[in-house]
Amino acid sequence: QVRLVEFGGGEVQAGGSLTLSCAASRNIVDFNAMGWYRQAPGKQRDLVAGITSDVNTNYADSVKGRFTISRDNAKNTVYLQMRSLKREDTAVYYCYANYFGLDNWGRGTQVTVSS
Repeated sequence: QVRLVEFGGGEVQAGGSLTLSCAASRNIVDFNAMGWYRQAPGKQRDLVAGITSDVNTNYADSVKGRFTISRDNAKNTVYLQMRSLKREDTAVYYCYANYFGLDNWGRGTQVTVSS
């Protein structure tokens, strides 16, 4: 079983920055992939950014150039740096990790971008 805990959510003004962290309960080098999804009220949960075990990254088109995903294997933590935040980035952000073909999820952290 994998436990994932997100940190760093909050409220920020449009144009601002925020960094999310996801701490895993086991060595993240064992994960096929990790990343972040988000879900706004009334909408489906969508991929924001992902990073594989060999550090390949992918991003949703809506966040390319503004968000950066990274990982620190020594800290078993994945980060999501968010810049130039927009109101439409407001959502609950969930960390995920794929471990032996199974997706594991954190409880989510709220990000609210105000004008």
